[in-house]
Amino acid sequence: MKKKVVLAFSGGLDTSYCVKYLKEEKGLEVHSVLVNTGGFSAEELQQTEQRAYDLGVTQHTNLDETEYYYQSCIKYLIFGNVLKNNTYPLSVSAERVTQAMAIARHAKALGADYVAHGSTGAGNDQVRFDMIFHVMIPEIEIITPIRDMKLSREEEIEYLKQHGVEYDFVKAQYSINKGIWGTSVGGKETLTSHQPLPESAYPTQLTKEQPERVTLHFVKGELTGINDQVYDSPVQAIQALQGIAGPFAIGRDIHVGDTIIGIKGRVGFEAAAPMVIIKAHHTLEKHVLTKWQLYWKDQLATWYGNWLHEGQFIDPTMRNIETFLQETQENVTGKVHVLLAPYRFQVEGIESEHDLMSSKFGSYGEMNNAWSGEDVKGFSKIFGNQAVMYHKINNTEL
Repeated sequence: MKKKVVLAFSGGLDTSYCVKYLKEEKGLEVHSVLVNTGGFSAEELQQTEQRAYDLGVTQHTNLDETEYYYQSCIKYLIFGNVLKNNTYPLSVSAERVTQAMAIARHAKALGADYVAHGSTGAGNDQVRFDMIFHVMIPEIEIITPIRDMKLSREEEIEYLKQHGVEYDFVKAQYSINKGIWGTSVGGKETLTSHQPLPESAYPTQLTKEQPERVTLHFVKGELTGINDQVYDSPVQAIQALQGIAGPFAIGRDIHVGDTIIGIKGRVGFEAAAPMVIIKAHHTLEKHVLTKWQLYWKDQLATWYGNWLHEGQFIDPTMRNIETFLQETQENVTGKVHVLLAPYRFQVEGIESEHDLMSSKFGSYGEMNNAWSGEDVKGFSKIFGNQAVMYHKINNTEL
């Protein structure tokens, strides 16, 4: 009886090679699995499944983890307004962890002897996948043919041809990875430090030129509606906003950051809905949260995003931070008005019954209703008292 291997499968060159290698050279029963985190159409899923069977897998499974991905991860990225290096909404790095966990659960349920992925030895994904597998399925051995044999693209193509596989593996000019929380774009320009990506590199082109306004409805930090439409789940709301905002070609940028293995990396991305949501949510928070809530959210959310990027999602500290972030969202409810235009957007204002800019307490720079001028004089003297003491005792010249 052949031993079973579960292979993370995308249908590309690397994972196609893995199917043939695992079957022909290792004599394994190959069970391919594709984990959808909101980036595949029904047609694409069907095509990938057919390719897997054409290559000779015993079984192919499509796992839709989009809702789980939102509930376990994206929700907290929104609560924390997470942008790595103040730029990147973790479009790919966040979904890789969700995909690895789904594959681990599938391998365990199937009683697999091995789990395999097509990562090379150069990127972050190999670490993310390996770490999750080591924690969740330590009894199942990991096989990584491309990494272990240091195969070139040409060697993979030649091997497949020898086994009757004649797919047209023409290397795309740009590497595209699409998910519900954004699309990454890599190409020759991102291998340098000075070149921008050309307009044509982005999958979503500018097709809307007339500016329009949208109103986003948040309930306890989650996007629940757009304009007059209320959605059954935030996932649907995110997808709907992407459809509205994407054609304006907004949410584009190039992220430069530190990889898990220590080198600098550069990648382009487009993330219309994520960027609009994060900025709108942050604006609403600035109205309804106190300054120290905002401060500590920033500290913890930055750490959370960095640790997630490095594949450490299952560290128990992450659950502790999620509990804090969830608690801060109790009053983050209201409407946020956003102007969408070609290549840009602007958060114009908010409406919330929890708005701390209440006129009951006065208007900034205008007047106050809750204290007197004498109150402020006394407060100012006391508030600076320790600084006065320090400089007097130490004869500091200012």
